[in-house]
Amino acid sequence: MTMKVLGLTDIHGAYTIAKEIIADELPDVVIIGGDLTTIGTVREAEDAVKKFQEICRHVYSIAGNMDLPQHDELFVRLGVSLNGRAVQVDHVAFFGVSAAPYSALHTPYEISEEEITARIHAGWSAAEQARIKVFIPHAPPYCTKLDITRAGIHVGSTAVRDFIEDHTPDIVICGHIHEARGQDSIGTTRIVNCGSASNGYFAIIEIEEKIAIANRQRFFSRQKFL
Repeated sequence: MTMKVLGLTDIHGAYTIAKEIIADELPDVVIIGGDLTTIGTVREAEDAVKKFQEICRHVYSIAGNMDLPQHDELFVRLGVSLNGRAVQVDHVAFFGVSAAPYSALHTPYEISEEEITARIHAGWSAAEQARIKVFIPHAPPYCTKLDITRAGIHVGSTAVRDFIEDHTPDIVICGHIHEARGQDSIGTTRIVNCGSASNGYFAIIEIEEKIAIANRQRFFSRQKFL
């Protein structure tokens, strides 16, 4: 039986757009790959997650660099956290890591590559026995098609890349670098940068005997959300 996974990253407060994408796609699992908010309050993040849960039973999340560290505490309380944790739905395990590596931008939630590694392995230890492993970091792996800025600079996570090379999860769902949406691979691992959901971008991952990944965009009238 096919499992339909919806990847939403970089929502940045566009909760109505995200909710409509979920309602249109009716996935089995929703993955929020970070930047649910733009320095939003804990209450704001909680309200958004609960709205998504009204449509989809299985909603899971990490925090991004423009979220707050306190959002991770909220996600644990709501039972949706993938930061250093794993959740298994049928034969598929989802695990992840919040935040992004330290940068010159000094955004609200940045951590060291060493801490990223530690959190990844904490989640992996609970996920590695599953038949299909889906890894959700906010930052893309370093030096791929998915971490290139408009200036042509690679700004992804070396810890994320090292983990993928060493452990070969089946799928990686990431975001963070809006302009680098698309797909790439490292070895047998397939990687998708979903793009910014605030602009209607998302990814659909269909998991059965084979895995199909598609980047998509839903067009909305901006006036509809004013």
